[in-house]
Amino acid sequence: MASSNLVAFPRPEGANGLSTKKSLVRPDTLFGWLTAGFAALIVAVIVVMVLQMTMASKASMAAFGWRFITGSNWDPVRDEFAALPFIYGTLVSSLLALAIAVPISIGVAIYLSEWAPAWLRGPLGFTVELLAAVPSVIYGLWGIFALAPFLREVLEPALGKVFGFLPFFQGPHQGFGMLAGGIILAIMITPTIASVSREVMRAVPSILREGALALGATKWEAVRVAVLPNAKSGLLGAVILGLGRALGETMAITMVIGNRAEVSASLFAPGYSMASVIANEFSEATGDLYLSALAEIGLLLFAVTLILNIVARLLVWRSSKVTA
Repeated sequence: MASSNLVAFPRPEGANGLSTKKSLVRPDTLFGWLTAGFAALIVAVIVVMVLQMTMASKASMAAFGWRFITGSNWDPVRDEFAALPFIYGTLVSSLLALAIAVPISIGVAIYLSEWAPAWLRGPLGFTVELLAAVPSVIYGLWGIFALAPFLREVLEPALGKVFGFLPFFQGPHQGFGMLAGGIILAIMITPTIASVSREVMRAVPSILREGALALGATKWEAVRVAVLPNAKSGLLGAVILGLGRALGETMAITMVIGNRAEVSASLFAPGYSMASVIANEFSEATGDLYLSALAEIGLLLFAVTLILNIVARLLVWRSSKVTA
């Protein structure tokens, strides 16, 4: 039997050996714990904020209970507080902003992802996103000096003349009110919705577009049949992200909404939002119950915004997973 010519060379110390594994375990473990700590810190901050606002609003909860949400009387002099006008103003202005911004944003996203030439996509997309970088106080000043006079002198009289039989377009033309607040919010959330919608549409596989075009569809029919149905979850997530920003916006809407705590069906009437009342009255709140009522409004706003943002993130993640 022939002898083997194979020579056994000694394995270098630490090459795929136990000593190397031991040297790698400790850095990997430390890095894992470090990143987990960062993630836990974010969760802890949110929990601390919720606990702090809950503790600060205990007096209001004990004094008013559910009447705080269903009542409409806001009288700091008599220590009577109810948040319905602010909840109503926040929801109406935000929904009005969505009604204006969503069609414009989806149209911009479709153009940028499907129709715009390559040389225009970059500059136009950057310009749309640049709107999100404008400070909200600039929007508020523009609303005071440009939007409000236009609404008072042109748009509101025209709407009242054509749709005056509806309760939404009745009342004096002041320029400052729900309509002005909704338009300002629409301008501010358009970049968010358009940017996210564009990325979602670009994530739709090109084979779906090509298949629709190969079957004889026009470009618009390919978008309607192949792109939009596959991107609907992401588009909904973009809309909810825009709604979350509209709910939490403070400065711009404070400057144009009128800041009157009342519930009115007319879009021409002044209103009040939850963020606005906190910004306007927190420095003036001297009594404990007054401060507690404002804290409870903040807690309600925080809960609604947080839930909407979580839902939006889950929808965008689901859309990305489906189209991957």
